[in-house]
Amino acid sequence: GKHWTINEVRALIRVWSDKNIQQQLEGTVRNKRIFEQVAARLQKFGIDRDWKQCRTKYKNLKHEYKSAKSAQDSGGTSRSMKFFNELDAIL
Repeated sequence: GKHWTINEVRALIRVWSDKNIQQQLEGTVRNKRIFEQVAARLQKFGIDRDWKQCRTKYKNLKHEYKSAKSAQDSGGTSRSMKFFNELDAIL
C-alpha cells in the first residue's frame, strides 16, 4: 500500500491512545473488529485506510518502539524513533 504520512500516523496514534481502544487491544489477539473501529475513526479525519493497514502499521510502530526502548534501556544510543514519546505515553 501507499506510505503512511506523518499526519496519518499521528491520527492513528491519537485514535490508539483512546483508553477504550487501548483496553480492547490489551485483552485480545483477534482484533479485526477493533481495527475496523480504528479505520472508521481515521475516515472521520479524512484518512482512507482499511483495518488491515491500520493493524499492520500498529504492529510495526509497536515493534519499532520496543526495539528503540530496549536499545535505550540497555544503555545503547537510542535509535531515535519519530513517534517515540507519543508511543511511550501509551505503552
